[in-house]
Amino acid sequence: MNDGNLKQYFVGTSGGILFAVSKMIQLTKIKKTYQTSNGLLYAIDTVSVQIRAGEIFGFIGFSGAGKSTLLRCINLLEKPDSGTVLVGGENFMSLPKKELLKQRRKIGMVFQHYNLLQNATVFENVAFPLEIAKTAKVERRHRVLQCLEIVGLSEKARDYPSKLSGGQKQRVAIARAIVTNPKILLCDEPTSALDPQTTQTILQYLKLINKELGITIVLVTHEMGVVRTICDRVSVMEKGKLIETLDMSDATFSPQSELAKYLFTNGGGI
Repeated sequence: MNDGNLKQYFVGTSGGILFAVSKMIQLTKIKKTYQTSNGLLYAIDTVSVQIRAGEIFGFIGFSGAGKSTLLRCINLLEKPDSGTVLVGGENFMSLPKKELLKQRRKIGMVFQHYNLLQNATVFENVAFPLEIAKTAKVERRHRVLQCLEIVGLSEKARDYPSKLSGGQKQRVAIARAIVTNPKILLCDEPTSALDPQTTQTILQYLKLINKELGITIVLVTHEMGVVRTICDRVSVMEKGKLIETLDMSDATFSPQSELAKYLFTNGGGI
């Protein structure tokens, strides 16, 4: 497939917005608490972070650090108790429900456990978001086949999930997430259930999608190898707090916090 055609088809009119907005995501003083039997739990404690358009940004930390909760605050699957969520210049916290649903269509999401429809074919799984959006049948077919080609699964279009490997299932989930032409792709531990070789395959597809389609990718991981392979920048989190943000391309890369030093020196053993 011609990569230029991919850009034209997927980025379209949103491409100008993607690269015109230097700060694609701005989270400011985000707080999220849960009431537990032991009292109030601060899942996210006054976190602020800015994510640039077109980059691959990671959150890393130990279990319970608040990474996945923060990721879900971006599209308000988890609504913060307080703070500001700006996505592409839109203040999600102040949007009416109908407008929020419209804006969410510009954000794709990939989960750890695929969440595929077991009684639907690969083609039908990828097409599902377009069916909900009432996309015309001809356009729907065109876009689904393009997405399957991007993730190398054209020949699996008629297969059911039960016939696929774990890596293939995750590639179907990625195709489904990008079929609506999103500006942003959120990935919640997308490789944690996969073996190392399959993990590298998935990361290469994500890098391709980022580079060729211009999609901003935000991912949560506990794997230092993922951060080193794919991330432009990464924020280290601990107990709901953002400890520090590091630029992976910086020649003078030097973690300052004890947690970041441990993670990047020892691989973290997470």
